[in-house]
Amino acid sequence: MACIGSSRLCARVERLCQYGHFAQLRRRVSTTACVKSRPATTRATGGALLQPCQQNKTNTRDSRIGLARATSTMQTQMPGSLPDYQIDPYRLVEDDIKDLFDEIQLELINNTSQEELQSISTYYFDGQGKAVRPMFTILMARAINYHKGRNDLSQSQRQVAMISEMVHSASLLHDDVIDQSDIRRGKPSVNAVWSQKKVAMAGNYILSVACMMLSRIQNDDVTITISQIVSDLVQGEFMQLGSKETENERFAHYLTKTYRKTASLIANCVKAAAILSEVDDRTIEMAYQYGRNVGLAFQLVDDLLDFVASSTAMGKPTAADLRLGLATAPVLFACERYPELNVMIMRRFQEPGDVERAFELVHESNGLEQTRFLAKKHCAEASKIAQSFAKSPYQRALIIMTDLVINRMK
Repeated sequence: MACIGSSRLCARVERLCQYGHFAQLRRRVSTTACVKSRPATTRATGGALLQPCQQNKTNTRDSRIGLARATSTMQTQMPGSLPDYQIDPYRLVEDDIKDLFDEIQLELINNTSQEELQSISTYYFDGQGKAVRPMFTILMARAINYHKGRNDLSQSQRQVAMISEMVHSASLLHDDVIDQSDIRRGKPSVNAVWSQKKVAMAGNYILSVACMMLSRIQNDDVTITISQIVSDLVQGEFMQLGSKETENERFAHYLTKTYRKTASLIANCVKAAAILSEVDDRTIEMAYQYGRNVGLAFQLVDDLLDFVASSTAMGKPTAADLRLGLATAPVLFACERYPELNVMIMRRFQEPGDVERAFELVHESNGLEQTRFLAKKHCAEASKIAQSFAKSPYQRALIIMTDLVINRMK
């Protein structure tokens, strides 16, 4: 079947991206339930919830903050509440996340006496990650708290930020086993250092500790919301193992899989932060839709960078998705101009020369431009949602983050 034209494909994609397409993935949270939530405990300014690990703490923290700032083009000022100040989102949440990785390590170390399990489970909590998910969670928490007239971050909201990074890292361990990766974040992947069985069990261990932390929050709505993330991750992995024959089905399949594997984590974590603010249903839904849109955009850009960024910048081999047999947005868009890609997609790029030829055709088409355009549309929608919150440095940072998602290079 010939590929459909670009205008028709874009129109189809736009309809798929509307709220209705993901209605079944959302859970309405009642105002009554929010009111019944346990009052959040304010985190003391500059304080830590747990005693941080001391080993290499300063170097790790400086490295992490330096990496994060390197991706930001914003100049930092301490603006008060004026919306026209230039804001660096990384600096804005620096105090909130500076000990986050150390505290996660402590949780993982203190809940087992198995030294090897401690080493495997803490391997990716070395401070070299971008901490994107905790950043979005904390910025949303503070923005909505401000929207409600508070200028704080509760201990429970910060726990959700920690859990977001733990669920993400657990998924990386499982991905490394499934994909048999060799490199992750510029160093040997966990799968290349330990056996697959031990890595898979360590991923499960991280999730179990995250569940224990989640139970301490003692909020049923938050528990349901965060649990949905794990369900989505598993379903997304199953979807990735299959493919669809027609072009329309492929893009719907791709978008749903992208939501479940990537966007659900951001969307439901910022939603949980909003629930803990004890705001109304509409505000909770707005937080969720912001996270859904930036999450989809984040993965679209990630798929684009797989074709244009260097292996050094990405910290992993480029064209990795093609080698795994995956057709992402750039390939699906490129099908319009080069129908021969359809055959390669169906055989999951397994024939000799398929990966190289597909890579070449994507660059010769407008697939990369269309992918970026779709990502921009999602970020524009997220920015529009953030603009409806009360003006504050954190609200402004949520808007700036949509721009950083589009313009990131790794």
